This record gives sequence, C-alpha cells and structure tokens, in this order.
Amino acid sequence: MKYSVLFVCVHNSARSQMAEELLRLYGGDSYHTESAGYEPAEKVNPLVIEVMKELDVDLEEKTTQNVYKIFENGREFDYVITVCKECLEQGCPFFPYKKEFLKWGFDDPAGLNGTHKEKIDRTREIREEIKAKILEFIEKIKT
Repeated sequence: MKYSVLFVCVHNSARSQMAEELLRLYGGDSYHTESAGYEPAEKVNPLVIEVMKELDVDLEEKTTQNVYKIFENGREFDYVITVCKECLEQGCPFFPYKKEFLKWGFDDPAGLNGTHKEKIDRTREIREEIKAKILEFIEKIKT
C-alpha cells in the first residue's frame, strides 16, 4: 500500500520541504509525499538547500505551493503533518485527512541569527530532528 502524506508549515520554504524530501529519501516507494504552506515563500530557503545537498537532495529548482490550493482541488491525504512550532503554540487550520493529523514542531531556519556557519549548523540540527521524526513515523506505519 502507498500512503499519501502532506507536510505543512507557514512558508513551505524550509521545514516542510525537508520533511517531504526526507520521507521520499527514507520511505521510498511506499509514500507519495508533498509539502505546502499557508503563506508560501517565493523559493526554498538557501540554508535548507545547502544542508539537503549534503544528503544528495537537490532543492535548487524546487518550488513552493499553497496548501489551500491543494484542498480547493479536493485532494485528500492519508496523513497531514504540520512541522512548525507555530501550530503547536497557536493551533492551525483543520485539513481533510484519511488516517491521522499529526503536529510536529521544529524551529524555522528563516528565523535563525548568527554567522552563516552558526545558521548552517543549526539548520543541520533541525534537519536531523526532522529526520528522526520521519524514521519514527516510517516505523510506526510498518507496525
């Protein structure tokens, strides 16, 4: 069985993009995965592009998409997963799903301060936090 998963965050420029690609990387053909945002940015965050390249994932040409357009088109997903801390703290809109609506909270690389090295290091840590949740999610689905 192939599960459909939608990752959602505010701008679809960092956390949701990483989650989408990490599920694609580690989940393989068992998942159809997408990401979207409430207020999509124009492009993927350069810090995210840089740390995902370390895993041979190229996001240079990746675009962002609006979550509302997805649902206006009547699309449903087995799992909808929010990945922003904002949703944990403030709640987030309800979207149609077939199995489960999950809320994961990660820091936004767009809000990081410091030198480039400090921001890259923290973005890498966020990527690894997301990766751990993705691997946990994959294991949960298997059982």
